Amino acid sequence: MANVGYARASTVDQDLSIQVAALKAAGCDPIRSEKRSGTTVAARDELRTVLDFLRDGDTLTITRIDRLARSIGDLQDIVREVRAKGVKLKATEQPIDTSTPAGKAFLDMLGVFAEFED
Repeated sequence: MANVGYARASTVDQDLSIQVAALKAAGCDPIRSEKRSGTTVAARDELRTVLDFLRDGDTLTITRIDRLARSIGDLQDIVREVRAKGVKLKATEQPIDTSTPAGKAFLDMLGVFAEFED
């Protein structure tokens, strides 16, 4: 069972090192990262690579939910895909762990807030 990390920054001039360090500290291997807008999943090749790689029993770890998606619709689609594969979703900086009811509820709540951020 793999603990797969995913880091994202919105622009090429932003630094991913803090996210990558947090994912390493959480035991992630492999870690994939990219510098693309999170407003849509289109053209996010590393995210697609991660989602295709995940298998039953794996964990997808991110630092914050807004690194995964900024749209509630995209977030819901990603979460559905991950759950259908039997994969857990965790965040290092937020109490998100989709293997627990509280973690699932918190994920949904944060997804709503992420959509309203600039």
